[in-house]
Amino acid sequence: MSRKARLSGRSVLWLVAITAVLFLSSAFFAFAQKNATANLTADLPAGEMQSKATTACTECHEARIILQQRLNKAAWTKEVDKMTKWGAVVDPADREALIDYLSSNFGPDKPPYQPQRTSGEKSAK
Repeated sequence: MSRKARLSGRSVLWLVAITAVLFLSSAFFAFAQKNATANLTADLPAGEMQSKATTACTECHEARIILQQRLNKAAWTKEVDKMTKWGAVVDPADREALIDYLSSNFGPDKPPYQPQRTSGEKSAK
């Protein structure tokens, strides 16, 4: 077998290996993205503005950032305005309804956020 044929064989093997890695990683990322998207909506309380909040807010950060907040309406108004200036897409017609959704679901009168445990390493006291 000539040297040229051996290089060609190696090239084919590398091409097959790289193709397999790319295929597997794209399948993994598609699966992870699908699950992450499903969890984003599931984390936010049901309501008329749930999908708008998911679209506007979780484009840049996880829903957990919202879930942790306990802000009054004035503070949510400032937060929504700030995020809109930073690029969050909020239709002006939806602004007040979004602020109402956030302040009613994540207001100071709500109980503290309790994150879901992902590890059983620590036991409850």
